[in-house]
This record gives sequence, C-alpha cells and structure tokens, in this order.
Amino acid sequence: MSEQDSILGELIGLSRELGREERQLVILGEGNTSANCGDGTFWIKASGSQLGRIDASGFGRVRFTSAQELLAAGPLSDTQVAEGLRRALADGSHRPPSVETFLHTVCLTEGGAKWVGHTHPVAVNHFLCSQLGAEPFLRHIYPDAIVLCGKVPAVIPYIDPGFTLAEAVREALKRYQELHGEPPKLLLMINHGLVALGQSAQEVFNITLMADKWARVLLGAYALGGPRYLPENEVSRIDNRLDEHYRRSQLSE
Repeated sequence: MSEQDSILGELIGLSRELGREERQLVILGEGNTSANCGDGTFWIKASGSQLGRIDASGFGRVRFTSAQELLAAGPLSDTQVAEGLRRALADGSHRPPSVETFLHTVCLTEGGAKWVGHTHPVAVNHFLCSQLGAEPFLRHIYPDAIVLCGKVPAVIPYIDPGFTLAEAVREALKRYQELHGEPPKLLLMINHGLVALGQSAQEVFNITLMADKWARVLLGAYALGGPRYLPENEVSRIDNRLDEHYRRSQLSE
C-alpha cells in the first residue's frame, strides 16, 4: 500500500467517526476533512460527500501549488473557482473537491497542520449562532480543554464559505502566530462551525470532541448561574506543565 493510500484510509476512518449521527457534529453533507500526503498533494473531501458513510470515492487529491495559485489569483467567480479546483486535482478521475479546499490549503500550510477536520457541532453552534458568539470560549473553565484545544482559539467572523473565507483564515492565522508564537489548534467560525488543526488524525478527533464537550459544559454552566472561569495564571500553568505536554502528545498518537 502506498503512503497516499495509507493516509486516505486513516482519513476515511477519521471522517466516519466525525460523521457519526449520534455525535451531532455534522449531518448530511456538512463538514469536510483533509490530510497532507507529504508529496506536494493533499486529500480533501469531495463536494457533496457525507462524512458518516464516506469511502475512497468521496475524496480527491489536490496539488498544493495549484490551490495556492488560485488563492494568489485574487477574487474569482464561482465558475472560475469550480473550474480551477477541477484542474487542481492530481488525478482527473477524482470527484471535484469541496469549495472549502482553499480553507484546508491555508490550514495545511500556513496553519502548520497535517490533518484538518471542519465540523458544525450542534452544541458549539448554540454559541456561535447566538449573541454570545465565541466570547465564552476565550477563557477556560476546566483543564482538559486547555490540554487539547490550546490556550485560546482563533475566531473568524462569518464570511461566505470558500475563497473569501480562506483569505480571512489566512489573516487570522498570521495574527495568531504573531501574538502567540504558534498556530492555533482550534478555529471558531461565527455562524458556521469549528476547524480542528492537528498533527495526526487522532489529534483532530480529540480537539473536535473536546470542543463539543466544552460547549456542552458551558451550556450547563450558563443554566446554573454562569461559567466560573479559571484564573489566567492557572491556565498558563496548565498549558506549560511538562506532564500536560506529555499527556497531550500521548493522546494525539
């Protein structure tokens, strides 16, 4: 089995786990996943595929250079985007990739991720689609969210999915790197959903599940009088503890 096929097999497994109906992370054709093949290409969910029952035919392999050239070309019409994405395929027999290919391109390059999972968790979207937005996630309420999701998420305002969203994410990643000295593990997109950026399929899965739990705990906390946030010095302590770094690495394997 080639390295590309091995990565695709793992990506199928991740996608099906994220797409399990009882998890309430995505339904129908929502969400998309990707993985860097390490050879100048990446696998990305094909447009219209359903994560919960996806197989190899539900993915296309895209050339990074082609996707980046499209991004650098500036604003494109919907027709130009569709035609450009078809030409970006490393194998012309693959189905057209998701319109979020640009988002994944940015996350897999400038975001430093090797694996990416974009989902629309019901619990998380309770907040992102409300007047509160991402504000409740900008401080922490329990240690494991720090370990798996990072000290703070990056936040993206609502922007039309596709080309313009990818440009906004690129700018957000640049600002985050300048401020924190490292890329985020979690992107929260207002009125949309989340993106998990990982070094492995397992890390993407862990980040997504923990973000979903985080939202559920927040919902309960608001119902019982409001969240009790951890002091910033405790958050920094947990984020930098050697034993937590070790646990973070072990959980992501």
